[in-house]
Amino acid sequence: MSASNLTARHSVPALRARKGGEPIVCLTAYTAPVARLLDPHVDILLVGDSLGMVVYGLDSTLPVTLDTMIAHGAAVVRASERACVVVDLPFGSYQESKEAAFRASARVMAETGAQAIKLEGGIEMAETVAFLTARGIPVMGHVGLTPQSVNTLGGYKAVGRDAEAAERIVADARAISEAGAFTLVIEGTMEALARRITEEVAIPTIGIGGSPACDGQVLVTDDMLGLFGAFQPKFVKRYANLGETVSEAAATYAAEVRTRAFPGPEHCFGMKKAAAV
Repeated sequence: MSASNLTARHSVPALRARKGGEPIVCLTAYTAPVARLLDPHVDILLVGDSLGMVVYGLDSTLPVTLDTMIAHGAAVVRASERACVVVDLPFGSYQESKEAAFRASARVMAETGAQAIKLEGGIEMAETVAFLTARGIPVMGHVGLTPQSVNTLGGYKAVGRDAEAAERIVADARAISEAGAFTLVIEGTMEALARRITEEVAIPTIGIGGSPACDGQVLVTDDMLGLFGAFQPKFVKRYANLGETVSEAAATYAAEVRTRAFPGPEHCFGMKKAAAV
């Protein structure tokens, strides 16, 4: 990655300064072709560990490995020029200790060229966030519904429904903000709670099932495009239904192959005429 490519990207300081300003646009990207298409339109490309479910058909994000995240992160960086690329730290790569988190983050930053990492958790991860940011690793936080804690949470369901749970999430958000994160994802909370957190923390919040009051929004691109049909969360708006388009195109192709309508003469290479003697 060239120096000019790096300076053309949305920077971490610039994104941090967007608090209360123009909303931050974020979408997930896992592959080079998709990153290339999204790059002109977004501020952040998030290489989320959701790729485990979306790309690899896993039941959760838990089996995703650090090597997998690095491979996809590098592809997204290579294919983009404008967006700030943030890569998720997968489950088990950072929770053990702040030193383990640094080693995982350093690999991601060095081997992908990404501008930041994302990790889940609140008060219990604040020391780790401070440790990373003090050592040159920008961190995006993630509170509320944290998919890596699916077994503890008892499933993928909205959190912060009662006052006690809401106060815990507010405390988590404050701790991550004060530890030095530059942005904070708020996922799957009551709208009023996400709005309150946005008002109370000093860094931009990025909602996914949060609130329109958040400083930005993120969606899983495959959900937004109608490509992931396993289930559709309440907070997803489908801006296209490419799943049907892909299915229809495949059906048309199959029919043309079976009837020998494809390939036609225009898709074949002709034999060169013999040179005159």
